[in-house]
Amino acid sequence: MTFVVLEECIQCKHTDCVAVCPVDCFYEGPNFLVINPDECIDCALCEPECPVDAIRAEDDVPHDQAAFIQLNAELSVHPGWTRITVQKPALAQHAQWAGAKGKLEQLDRNGA
Repeated sequence: MTFVVLEECIQCKHTDCVAVCPVDCFYEGPNFLVINPDECIDCALCEPECPVDAIRAEDDVPHDQAAFIQLNAELSVHPGWTRITVQKPALAQHAQWAGAKGKLEQLDRNGA
């Protein structure tokens, strides 16, 4: 099993999770983070660190966000998405996006 970054991260991109990841399995795009499922060791350290509850175990991903399982796998190997190993400030507009629904259309799939 792996952990998955969900819709709540789009337009927020808090990186508290990155700071605790022992295997550096997070990758970043312009406005979203993903977890590479082949690198995640299921340690669960990242999940409680996310201030917007955007990380869940694969088995706990809500049905309406199941597509994020594949999306994390796809974007973690996407050209231009780079491994992130240090904590950075959240996006400037994170507060206005916190709790918003339907953010998938806001996802920027281009490189960081």
